[in-house]
Amino acid sequence: MKVAAYIAGLLGLALLVALVIHADVPAILHTWRRAGAALLLPVPYRLLFFALYAVGWRALLRPYDAHHRAGFGWVLWVTMVREAIDRLLPVASVGGGVVGVRLMRKRDLQTVPVSATVIVEILLTLIVMYVFGAAATLILFSSGAASNHRDVLIVLALSLPIPLGSLLLLRYGSVFQRLERFLGPMVGLREADGAAALDADLRACLGRLRTLGLAGSLQLVALVSAAFEIWWALRLFGHPVSAPAAVMLEGLTQALRHLAFIVPAGLGVQEGALVLFGHALGISTELALSVSAVKRLREILCGLPPLLWWQWYETRTLGTHARATRGRDHPPRT
Repeated sequence: MKVAAYIAGLLGLALLVALVIHADVPAILHTWRRAGAALLLPVPYRLLFFALYAVGWRALLRPYDAHHRAGFGWVLWVTMVREAIDRLLPVASVGGGVVGVRLMRKRDLQTVPVSATVIVEILLTLIVMYVFGAAATLILFSSGAASNHRDVLIVLALSLPIPLGSLLLLRYGSVFQRLERFLGPMVGLREADGAAALDADLRACLGRLRTLGLAGSLQLVALVSAAFEIWWALRLFGHPVSAPAAVMLEGLTQALRHLAFIVPAGLGVQEGALVLFGHALGISTELALSVSAVKRLREILCGLPPLLWWQWYETRTLGTHARATRGRDHPPRT
């Protein structure tokens, strides 16, 4: 997976370099200078996105946190850490979930049920992303430019069985228990209850339809709200578009980025999608790359503080554990 991520990252970087070479870089820089500091507005605005996701995740966690050890503030911050890891590190968009489970354990929540909520939340995101992408596709069809992007739309449509099949497998297939039975003899693992417990918690989470509806609805609102970045940037760049047009660009860009999840940070994929679908709205390559740069700047400014905090937190935790271990190995003399 790591090798595949590096190869995909190099291919994405090559695509990005090709787009920049064929663009008018001085025009891009001039566009940015003209917009000024107002381009930073998406940074605080992104808090709405994180808050909506955190409310949905906390609803999924509620049955496993009877004593409210993980308050909204902690869940919100862990959500930001997860997003930063998935967006900025070469972890194929799954490393953030692993770190999220680890950080929730610091609040004395059990690993297996928290893992179940993270898996369900990721699955919900995939399904909601397709709903968002479908709405964006309808907007593209209404613009009369869908025929120019037929191949891309076909690829998105053909990948639809992935989230639906995953939902059915997790709900009815006892996936992790079957994997444990299959892999256990090969790697020398003894049969344990962890996989069965994870399957049971997954079924329990997927059976809470009201909570799933709430979390999914909040995720959809969060994804749609992110279209404000495109709308705002194009307005500052002197090429205003309607709200539906911004939703179309955001929806199809994010759909392609999730489809190419193996590419670290969607490098090149985001830029190519904005250029491809932006042309349907009369947006030049230079403007599309300028909008992508705004989104990249927001990712960095929103992601670096949580990443640095996570590294500091893990380092402090390891230091505390090391001191405690030394204390047990070398008790004080009496």
